[in-house]
Amino acid sequence: MTSPSPAVLDLVTSLSRSRPGLEIDVSSLTRAQFAYDASNYRLTPQAVAHPRDVDDVVAIVRQAHRLKLPITTRGSGTSMAGNAVGTGLVLNLARHMNRVLRVDDDARTATVEAGVVLDSLQEVVRPYGLMFGPDPSSHSRATLGGMIGNDACGNHSVAYGRTGDHVLELDLVLADGVRVRADSTGITAVDPADEQRVRVLERGLRELIQSHLAVLRTELDRVPRQVSGYHLHQLLPERGFDVARSLVGSEGTLAIVVAATVQLVSRPSLNGLTVIGYDDIAAAAEDVPTILELKPAAVEGMDQAIVETMRARRGEAAVGQMPEGNAWLYVEFLEDDPDLIAHKVAQLKDRVRAEGRAREVRWVTSGPERAAIWRVREDGAGLSAIGPGGIRTWPGWEDAAVAPDRLASYLRDFRNLLQAHGFDGVLYGHFGAGCIHVRINFTTDTAAGRDAMRSFVVAAAELVTSHGGTLSGEHGDGRSRSELLPLMYTPTVMSAFAQLKTIWDPDGMLNPGVLINPDALSANIPSAPPALPATFALVDDDGDLAKAAGRCIGIGRCIADTGGVMCPSYRATHDEKDSTRGRARALQSWAARADTPDTADGADILRTLDLCLSCKACSTDCPTGTDMATYKSEFLHQHYRGQMRPLTHYTLGWLPTALRATRWIAPVVNAMLSSRWVVRALPRLAGITSERRMPRFASSRSISRELAQVPRSGGRALLFVDSFTRGFRPELVGSAQRVLAAAGVQVELAPDVCCGLTWITTGQLGVARRVLRRTVRLLNRPAASSLPIIVLEPSCASALAHDLPALLQHDDARAVAGRVLTFDQALHTLADPEWEYPELPENGTLQTHCHEYATFRSHKQSDSLRGHGMTNLQEATGCCGLAGNFGFEADHYSTSVAVAGQALLPALDRSSESDVVLADGFSCATQISQLRPDRKPLHLAQLLDALLAERSAAPDQQPESQGRPVS
Repeated sequence: MTSPSPAVLDLVTSLSRSRPGLEIDVSSLTRAQFAYDASNYRLTPQAVAHPRDVDDVVAIVRQAHRLKLPITTRGSGTSMAGNAVGTGLVLNLARHMNRVLRVDDDARTATVEAGVVLDSLQEVVRPYGLMFGPDPSSHSRATLGGMIGNDACGNHSVAYGRTGDHVLELDLVLADGVRVRADSTGITAVDPADEQRVRVLERGLRELIQSHLAVLRTELDRVPRQVSGYHLHQLLPERGFDVARSLVGSEGTLAIVVAATVQLVSRPSLNGLTVIGYDDIAAAAEDVPTILELKPAAVEGMDQAIVETMRARRGEAAVGQMPEGNAWLYVEFLEDDPDLIAHKVAQLKDRVRAEGRAREVRWVTSGPERAAIWRVREDGAGLSAIGPGGIRTWPGWEDAAVAPDRLASYLRDFRNLLQAHGFDGVLYGHFGAGCIHVRINFTTDTAAGRDAMRSFVVAAAELVTSHGGTLSGEHGDGRSRSELLPLMYTPTVMSAFAQLKTIWDPDGMLNPGVLINPDALSANIPSAPPALPATFALVDDDGDLAKAAGRCIGIGRCIADTGGVMCPSYRATHDEKDSTRGRARALQSWAARADTPDTADGADILRTLDLCLSCKACSTDCPTGTDMATYKSEFLHQHYRGQMRPLTHYTLGWLPTALRATRWIAPVVNAMLSSRWVVRALPRLAGITSERRMPRFASSRSISRELAQVPRSGGRALLFVDSFTRGFRPELVGSAQRVLAAAGVQVELAPDVCCGLTWITTGQLGVARRVLRRTVRLLNRPAASSLPIIVLEPSCASALAHDLPALLQHDDARAVAGRVLTFDQALHTLADPEWEYPELPENGTLQTHCHEYATFRSHKQSDSLRGHGMTNLQEATGCCGLAGNFGFEADHYSTSVAVAGQALLPALDRSSESDVVLADGFSCATQISQLRPDRKPLHLAQLLDALLAERSAAPDQQPESQGRPVS
């Protein structure tokens, strides 16, 4: 990576004086992370600016204009076309400029800053019964500015059209720093001193339109999703010279959108989703014109590859609700009248059955089931990126559109084209609008592969235009398709586009290389990095850490503040370096040595990994299966090989060994850790925060007393007592033994072995392997080699089920992993069918351990609890923030508390003090006890043990625990 140019250094110096506090980052780490979006391209910027407000933007743009420094404006950075990367200055509006400024419920409008995320806007306007109509699948992280930049649509575009259909006014900063407002009738200057500048601009636009009236009327706006090129037709006289909407879809090449006023729509109270299964995706497309006659809100299509990938990655339960077929249409009606919805669904069934192509039609009425079905569709881009067998697919031709009545014939021709070029593709999209998304198994990391991709894309452009379609139906042209625009438009229209660019941006400083004078579509695509052999198996990635990190394709679900659990540290800091995506991108650059010498020593990678909690949530929440906890362990293992490590790698990483010693002197250790002098010295002596109370160590006597309750032989299952349970809360052992015995599960005590978790999370994989070899040997002893292994601590269960086979890579390890059960799983699968679960309190709060969430997702403790009477259960869906070593490390305390504040603490604060609090994980329970000392978290075994004791004490009476605390 080259150093920032003198112009960039000049800009930073100037702005540090004129705009104190404005952050402009020229570090190699940030530049590497912002070199990517969700496309195939990599262009490293010279600097990344995070403006706080419009005045910051104006100051930055004026200085950049003076220095002739190009600017690329960026929202969430999820562009699949490469329109959010550039080699000059990246202007990141999402960090700070993300407020909803005004809502006018009478006019049904909202004014927002460009960096506001769509879901955030939806939450603000929900109380008014309103919403923003277009809803791209990336709604949890898509910014309004980005949606305006590429004229985003979404799943319900049949009803609500494109973003441009809802834009009323834009607040803009021009390429020279002048502020203007554009609306449906023209442009006005924010500062009266700039009025003459604006008049010249408007006159140029009017003259351009007058000289191209005929061609703009015939070549633009021909199909519903014609996003390619500029929207000059919005300036036609019959459109009223709508400058605001003419700028929608201009991809940041004409002006910088800093705020927008948008039209809102009424939020329907009811929806009716019908899923139709077909043998073939083209057959599904044949039914679209008939379905559109019923005026649905959404008609979405999808082929079997996405469903197969979802099934392989998340289990049968994730797709079990899908009708029979190899392709599917989602048809949704949005209304306020349930009878009208029922009538339309009935009509739909009659019509598609009459057409004779559908295999099965299913009306989905359950809310959770409807959400699960939409999840399959919304995860399409990520799920299809890495399919079953590890086959990787890429964007590049993912966004073409035709008129809906041409869709079936286009799809057949397109599949023939794929076959002729030796490619395969995963097809899905907005069939009701004729828009097809496809990811193709290109080989992008070799010169020959890029040539083959280019040959195909050119042929595909010729094909879609022969069907009267558009190169882009939603994502914009970007670097993927701008070069192909002359295949779609005549030279006259292309000349008009070029003139428009000159009128708005005479020096070509805004997002150069896109739309006008574009770079070649096969340029700026990185080659394959050299392989990085890994200690972890990384089976799906050929044992290659570089390939594994390459799983991240920039979809950006990890930078969403809602949904799932990842990425807790990003949600705390909103810094790209603390997201799963930011870490993966840094690892990709480091693996490719693209940033040598800046990151050759790995210092930047340590920075971006520092706040990774190793929660493992990304391994499940990320649609591509990016597993940053594993990559972090692998990197730390390689980086510190033969070197001194951070202090906590010894003090906390070797905790299981320390616990073997402290049990004999537990009273002394506990007394020392209660001394304020010792506590103050902990950061310096052990790297441990002084902000926390240390958990009390269990004595040898208490450990022996609890273990003595479990037989040493003769069981139908092994009770695995992990280091945390043995060393800090051995009372769980007796509770678990009594509950399992009551349930008819005869257990015996597993050998005193360790899961190796603390060595794994600190990247001491050599030690972890040695520990785990012994664990496998003793758990596979002949007398017990077939017994299920019940593990009380979820993180240890996860380490045995997931990390153990990945590290040891042999059949004995895989056999042990396959026998592991959490305590709740054991009750579900091993208990006597006649055993009656004790009646649970109605009210409770559950903190699910992140590792349990990630590794044992097919079985949810929350389902068990609700099914056995805890009907008013609230689940704190999010990381507790302690996360093993993380929350005890001196530099991480504040982040740990901030993460707890995302889900756990609000859930506790919403609950009554008398409600049961369940937290099976030692870290989760410790965090709750320390941050909410008035709440006593219980392991499920402790709750059930207490309830069974009550039932035993009063066998002829109804349990009195209903709705009251259990301790």
